[in-house]
Amino acid sequence: MPGTNLTREEARTRASLLTVDAYTIELDLSNAAEGGTFRSTTVVRFTATAPGASTFIDLVAPTVREVVLNGTPLDPAEVFADSRIALPSLAAENELRVVADCAYSNSGEGLHRFTDPVDEQTYLYTQFEVPDARRVFASFEQPDLKASFTFTVTAPTGWKVISNEVSPEPEQGPAEGTEVHRFPATPRISSYITALIAGPYTGVFDEYTDPADGRKVPLGIYCRPSLAEHLDAEALFEVTKQGFDYFQEKFDTRYPFSKYDQLFVPEFNAGAMENAGAVTIRDQYVFRSKVTDAAYEMRAETVLHELAHMWFGDLVTMEWWNDLWLNESFATFTSILCQSEAPGSRWPHAWTTFANSMKTWAYRQDQLPSTHPIMAEINDLEDVQVNFDGITYAKGASVLKQLVAYVGQDAFFAGVQTYMKRHAWGNTRLADLLGALEETSGRDLKSWSKAWLETAGINVLRPEIEVDADGVLTSLAVRQEAPALPAGAKGEAVLRPHRIAIGMYDLDPSGALVRTERIELDVEGELTTVPVQAGRKRPAVVLLNDDDLSYAKVRLDAESLANVTAHIADFTESLPRALCWASAWDMTRDGEMAARDYLSLVLSGVGRESDIGVVQSLQRQAKLAVDMYADPAWRPEGLTRLADASLEQLHAAAPGSDHQLAWARAFSAVASTDEHLALLGALLDGSSSVDGLAVDTDLRWSLLERLSATGIADEAAVTAELARDNTAAGQQHAATCRAARPAAAAKADAWASVVEAETLTNTVQEAVIAGFVQTDQRELLAPYTAKYFAAIKGIFEERSHEMGQQIIVGLYPAVQVSPETLDATDAWLASAEPAPALRRMVVEARAGVERALRAQVADREAAARA
Repeated sequence: MPGTNLTREEARTRASLLTVDAYTIELDLSNAAEGGTFRSTTVVRFTATAPGASTFIDLVAPTVREVVLNGTPLDPAEVFADSRIALPSLAAENELRVVADCAYSNSGEGLHRFTDPVDEQTYLYTQFEVPDARRVFASFEQPDLKASFTFTVTAPTGWKVISNEVSPEPEQGPAEGTEVHRFPATPRISSYITALIAGPYTGVFDEYTDPADGRKVPLGIYCRPSLAEHLDAEALFEVTKQGFDYFQEKFDTRYPFSKYDQLFVPEFNAGAMENAGAVTIRDQYVFRSKVTDAAYEMRAETVLHELAHMWFGDLVTMEWWNDLWLNESFATFTSILCQSEAPGSRWPHAWTTFANSMKTWAYRQDQLPSTHPIMAEINDLEDVQVNFDGITYAKGASVLKQLVAYVGQDAFFAGVQTYMKRHAWGNTRLADLLGALEETSGRDLKSWSKAWLETAGINVLRPEIEVDADGVLTSLAVRQEAPALPAGAKGEAVLRPHRIAIGMYDLDPSGALVRTERIELDVEGELTTVPVQAGRKRPAVVLLNDDDLSYAKVRLDAESLANVTAHIADFTESLPRALCWASAWDMTRDGEMAARDYLSLVLSGVGRESDIGVVQSLQRQAKLAVDMYADPAWRPEGLTRLADASLEQLHAAAPGSDHQLAWARAFSAVASTDEHLALLGALLDGSSSVDGLAVDTDLRWSLLERLSATGIADEAAVTAELARDNTAAGQQHAATCRAARPAAAAKADAWASVVEAETLTNTVQEAVIAGFVQTDQRELLAPYTAKYFAAIKGIFEERSHEMGQQIIVGLYPAVQVSPETLDATDAWLASAEPAPALRRMVVEARAGVERALRAQVADREAAARA
């Protein structure tokens, strides 16, 4: 959206001038059922260090009705422009009153409005990170201008209204059918973590009792009534209380807010948001159909991630968005540590999941032309909005894990405790945390920070092994490489210090791969010698970065790779298996392993993989390898192999098991032969069944989506299924089915609804894009490459960030893996003069096509050599 940016320099200038005391905010939501706009009245008190100076306050609103500064009315037509209200001639102490009509949104930004098709009731929630509190009330929209916030909300009678503080008893409203909710003032917090959730939500309640002093914290979990039967509140409270116990002990700081509500809200763009005391979570986490344990583990990590933010992010907050990485990385690291260590946790293997999923995301992001240091240079709001990426979350968390290994966990948390006590309710920079860690660990972290946080790219670690004629290990070394950064990336590749473990694995008499020795050491420079026992036989597998302490791409030597290929399912522990799977996938993406060989490896070992999260990742990666990285001439054979194997695993899996469900979904995603598709249809209509497999609501949609994409299911089938499931989720699935149909008219309708109209909600738009892009419809989609490049600059400039990014990333012609796609992209980049954030999105998408082209060549050449 034009006129909504804010630069770091502007924020610095404003922060040096102002200290904000308090906001009093009145919102009239009594017309929410009709939509449109709502009345917003803001009174903010603040001081200025230079009386007579000028500044501005932020507001995104269709209409500003009144601006009064220190008793003097200002003409909105003169002072309101480009989402800012100019504030001239400040006094030492100031009071500003702004009355505006703000707009409900359907994009998941600001105050989102949703109508549930089940009960036809209206539900509202706010989403303010990064800069969208200004869509609801006038605010100094930057994290270091903290203040106290007092909300008063007028809403329809009977609505639940939840904010950062304990919900008050409502009073009779000014009009019939309305009530007024007057909330207590919050502590000093940043505007982006204030929140308001309102509507006929239903709630379940509990409390957390602090074992140290008996203090009780009220807990609430909310969702829409149409989802209430699926809300497993007891399991959510269990994870939440485990987090309270763990974090209060590790941080040595009491939970800082008056209560803790978790609200499952519709059409949420992210996973969740750490609003102080009022966390909003995507309501897809209220599982209405059977899901695997991997989904429960991911949900628990999300719950713990947001809870960790109550201390690290909300109590102590970054000064500016360049430390966003620390905010998110810390929450990710500590949430997974909690899952792995907290008494009673269901997921002690959480670091396996992290290695298998989060780090894969980080490695992928770190090899894009947009790669950047963990501590990125954030010059303005547009920079930060595209920086919620794999480096900010996953690489950052990986590096924190490396830091903990470097200084020791006890010293790390002692430093965190010092940091939190020193900076409670304030704003900080990275140097504040590192300084506290240096105090408690005795380590000088300046060089560590420079190497790990201020440089981009990823290192490669390779073993160099020598043995004598009897197979005795005579030398072992670790060679570190710093591959050149991708073309267009800023900075230089560097070698880094790594604290790693090396695992020696051998086959025991039962055929299991067991670790027989572990060596932990610091890797420095290009070559590090590893001490080995005299007379030690060469192990079957030498695994660098065992236990996943560091962040690096790991390669196996030839003999280890051969043994892993033959015995990957024989590792007795899940983490080394996950590390080997990840290494093989990385080799495939880099063109060092042919896509068809990767598929063979997966199919040879996945049947014995016990970790369901790893299984589901392998299923996705195997499909991606065949769809994008395999020689197109071999692709049909590869897809048939994958589908046949998926069907075989479906029938072999234990009835009712997570593995059975995962294989049913994997099979439905790749089915393409007449026989396979006939089985999907039979499972859908009930004429065939698999023992133990419940073809429930969401699995039915998965089957129908594939049948729609292959042209077997028609509009009547979609309409009939929607009649069975006329819910918000059902409407999204139906939109996907319709956009997926292999017909020119279907594609044209889908394209028009997303690109030419602006009527879709964020989740329906996302669903249409998901259906539109089908990897086996390349010819049908080819004409849209030119249309894409003709449209995206206007979309970036005219749509909100979330809606625009969905379109720009989602509709890029990624399935058109050809030099022509690269040429078209380059021509657009050369002529369109895109804004930096738009350029980044397109350049990242281009890199995926370029990588796929290289991998396809590698696959073709490997086949020729065979």
